[in-house]
Amino acid sequence: MTDVVLYDYWRSSASYRLRIAMNLAGISYQSVSVDLLKGEHKTEAYLNRNPQGLVPVLEIDGYSMTQSLAILEYLNDTREITLISTDPVSAAQERAIAHAIAVDIHPVCNVSVAAYAVRQSGRDETRFEWMQRFIAPGLAAVETMLHMRPETAFAHGDAPGLIDICIMPQLYNADRWGVDVSTHMNIMRIAENCAAHPAFQAAHPDAVKPSK
Repeated sequence: MTDVVLYDYWRSSASYRLRIAMNLAGISYQSVSVDLLKGEHKTEAYLNRNPQGLVPVLEIDGYSMTQSLAILEYLNDTREITLISTDPVSAAQERAIAHAIAVDIHPVCNVSVAAYAVRQSGRDETRFEWMQRFIAPGLAAVETMLHMRPETAFAHGDAPGLIDICIMPQLYNADRWGVDVSTHMNIMRIAENCAAHPAFQAAHPDAVKPSK
């Protein structure tokens, strides 16, 4: 039994990021499902783990950690993986693109945010419109930001890094909500290479979806 525990939800973008990173680092972990649709993230037991009531929570090295980007930085600093460049300028660019996804696109498309928009509008169609409204222009901006960097197999370079880890979960959501990214050539190149990588394949929601 491993002492590393990931509390996650199979469709959670933030959890998906950590699954990729831990696969890249070769970290064995126990996955504990927190069903967001059933409200398991709002139970007293879970709120004691994360007062925000969000996934993921990662128990590792004797600590309990929240916020996927902070955890990714921790893994970068403590494991023999290079998710972020050592060059300060490139590192700042990489963080900017990752944040454009994880800080700007993802939160507004969170399950609870979209559900609130649906309740306020009184229309089920609002969820679909809401997702497209924010994902499409957000990824268009990411494409432009990627164009300013060297054209390499992955966004980070010849191996996956922080940007790639953030891009793939967001592309999963884009596909789910019918957002066309086929004209974004940088994103498409990166996505093709990530999709062929075992660490990304094993982390994909379809690979970890709980059986009914």
